[in-house]
Amino acid sequence: MTLLVDIRVPSESFEGSRLQLVRWLKAPGQSVTAGEPLIEVETEKVTMEIHAPAGGVLREILKEEQAEISVGDVVGRIETRDEAGSEPLAPVAAAEQRPNVPPAPVPAVPTPGTLAASPAVRRLLVQHDLAAEAIRGTGTEGRITVDDVLRHVADRAASAEVDAAPPGIEGPVRRVPHSPLRRRTAERMVESLLKTAPHVTTVFEADLGAVVGHRTRHRAAFDAERVPLTLTAYFVAACVPAIRSVPEANARWSYEALELYERIDIGIATAVEGKGLMVPVIRDVAALDLKAIAARLDDLTRRARSDRLTPADVRGGTFTISNHGISGSLFAAPIIINQPQSAILGVGRLEKRAVVIERDGVDAIVVRPRCYVTLTLDHRVMDGHQANRFLRAWVATIEGWPG
Repeated sequence: MTLLVDIRVPSESFEGSRLQLVRWLKAPGQSVTAGEPLIEVETEKVTMEIHAPAGGVLREILKEEQAEISVGDVVGRIETRDEAGSEPLAPVAAAEQRPNVPPAPVPAVPTPGTLAASPAVRRLLVQHDLAAEAIRGTGTEGRITVDDVLRHVADRAASAEVDAAPPGIEGPVRRVPHSPLRRRTAERMVESLLKTAPHVTTVFEADLGAVVGHRTRHRAAFDAERVPLTLTAYFVAACVPAIRSVPEANARWSYEALELYERIDIGIATAVEGKGLMVPVIRDVAALDLKAIAARLDDLTRRARSDRLTPADVRGGTFTISNHGISGSLFAAPIIINQPQSAILGVGRLEKRAVVIERDGVDAIVVRPRCYVTLTLDHRVMDGHQANRFLRAWVATIEGWPG
């Protein structure tokens, strides 16, 4: 006797996330084993796999690739036996298989380059007739990830697809298809800036001399404990007194009321090559000292760049920092607010500048390490004087950092 088992989107991994079904790893009629990867799903910033809930034969696909899905949705069904001794399940005839989901078997003997790859990666390599050696892995210890393969496929397709130029443009035009993540990021940015929150940006300048001095004195001790001491860790810590000074910066706008968060969970905008911006979240920053902040920052950054973040890692932030100075930017505005948050801090590149200071009533020109810092805010939540008070508190913490 056989029965059909629903393949559902699990709530424990994806609750509260916006999801897209990126790829089926099996075609209707193919055998599946309980627990093997069956579907690739993409959240706002993370690609995950959904595993088969039972062994048997994939009989139905109810949600096609690129479809938007939600927690609890039934996306397909597996036909399985419910008692021992039943006749084996027969694969469906080739004519019944869907042509748009081609079978992609895993090689029986993986090549050396695929030994450390996941089943999903090995299937993609076979499906696109690729050699693992041709792809640069960005995962841990050079491991090839799903995104590495997809990026390679997109680059190969783009290089082969050259269209005639639009009117008035001379020469060929190379088309690079958007990834689902890039399309979703674009939608979120437009939604935040043009349809949700009136953005306003205020700008201050900060002297980083105290922070640079502290980092120079303590960096070796942090390194000895395998904790990189970055400037971003100081920037995160300085947000705590600033948010306490202006609680509205750690809030969410709703039509009925302003919801002020008691806990400070700070997202760190992290650029990942070939993927875009990801925003992993450091939880309960006010309860952490500088070393704990630096350790969590390093862990999240490493996992973001090796494609090992979970949906929980990028969910539930109450405030965001964009340290765009890491890539050389002096100033950026407006930095788009990460909805449904109310503000985002931007920190520009540190550089030595000649500034005028007063000593004993006499002006003097000195060289100091300084940077621009911005707060982009939802003007429904805060006014300019509150944004300025936030930045004054942040700058005072940075400039007065104890030795």
